[in-house]
Amino acid sequence: MPQRNDSAIWSGLFRISPDSGQTLQAQIRQAIVAAILDRQIAASMPLPSCRILAEKLGVARGTVVLAFQQLVDQGFLIARERRGHFVNPEVLTTPARPSPKSAEGGNEVDWKALRQFAASDMPRPAKHENWIKSSYPFVYGQFDPALFPTAEWRECNRMALAVLEIRNWAADMVDRDDPLLIEQIQARLLPRRGIFANPDEIIVTLGAQNALYMLATLLMTRGIKVAMEEPGYPDARSIFRLAGAELAPVPVDQNGLVTSALPEDARFIFTTPSHHCPTMVPLSVERRHDLLARAARNDQIIIEDGYDSQLIDAAPQQALKSLDRSGRVIYVGSMSKTLAPGLRMGYIVAPAELIAELRALRRFMLRHPPANNQRAVALFLSLGHHEALVRRLSAAFEERRKRLTQAVSAFLPEWRSTETSGGTSIWLEGPRGADTRGLAEAAAARSVIIEPGDRFFDRTPRPTQFLRLGISSIALQHIEPGIRELATAAGRRPAAA
Repeated sequence: MPQRNDSAIWSGLFRISPDSGQTLQAQIRQAIVAAILDRQIAASMPLPSCRILAEKLGVARGTVVLAFQQLVDQGFLIARERRGHFVNPEVLTTPARPSPKSAEGGNEVDWKALRQFAASDMPRPAKHENWIKSSYPFVYGQFDPALFPTAEWRECNRMALAVLEIRNWAADMVDRDDPLLIEQIQARLLPRRGIFANPDEIIVTLGAQNALYMLATLLMTRGIKVAMEEPGYPDARSIFRLAGAELAPVPVDQNGLVTSALPEDARFIFTTPSHHCPTMVPLSVERRHDLLARAARNDQIIIEDGYDSQLIDAAPQQALKSLDRSGRVIYVGSMSKTLAPGLRMGYIVAPAELIAELRALRRFMLRHPPANNQRAVALFLSLGHHEALVRRLSAAFEERRKRLTQAVSAFLPEWRSTETSGGTSIWLEGPRGADTRGLAEAAAARSVIIEPGDRFFDRTPRPTQFLRLGISSIALQHIEPGIRELATAAGRRPAAA
């Protein structure tokens, strides 16, 4: 147990970092709380004085004073006149962390034997935990801090924290959603895609993946066949397999999903018609009508993933759902590609009967998405912030897409990209024998982050010559030098500028 004047140990306990996103005061409070709850400070032991601790941490004495005062107010510390600050003994009445289990306690549980399905065996997502620190993050699905509407988002959160607003969202809504958010989705988001729905035909989800998991849990079972694009969205593939579904791959060409190859015995069809994942090609008008006709003829349900459909294209197409007259298209939407991927906010549009069942299912899973987040997003939409953000993002992404296409043509001329407009990435096919996994490792060593394309294929052996380059998180001025570095990693000497 450290003594009061054991400065080395105290400095170790109260380690702070200027690179942290939190204030110095908050870091000090966190360190003290952790030390108290982990039983590293006894109730009888005084903490270092504010002056001594401030000197050891290299912070202003006032910062430590404020931290100590707040911990006193919260009941973690007791201030004793002329003696200093001590741990409140009442805090230590909670049970301490148990000691590690000994081998004598019996046989360990075999969790693998108990599991009903192998979720951990499914293909893992492309993880780039330090992408924001890389020089050239061609990462898909992340945001650009420079484009994030910080002031507007803070405004909406402040409004959501007003006393009257708290009364609206703090209660347990059981299976309901924020009515203002439903109204805004109905009035602001869906009409952009040509979709008009009643409030009872919309449910809020924790992102598009949560939406797909709910649909799979409710509608799919072992042996049910699901037709999917090949290449296609790998996490949707895994979600459907976890539900026991049998997957039927359907090829994709320059016009999108090849509808003539759809199996007639498939019960569900999963598609990304606005921008196919990952090639970005849109489903042609002719094939959209053919898809709907085949689904009606074969009594099939279509799950439409409109994951980035809020962005403005040069030649936009309305959602497949907008053409649906028989109620067999389930539309899944997301705000990840516009507002923020970490917010985890999505929605499903479907017939009221199905939405009612999804609400009943969701109640057993999570009751409802956090109501404070729902209200903040609703305010963000109602104040026009999202509309302005969409225009700003669409313009920025269009400029980045053009710059990226030009850079690839200049420095990687042997790589072919799909001819598309819109979206937040481009899909590249390398020369025969290209190994994009090896290229990704070589590029990462040059601070260039790319995504190998083999994970989007279900067939074996998986093609190795494809890759995806995202544009949502890389600044415009970094695109060309990033592709130069990628060309160097690929073994080509970039041409002179």
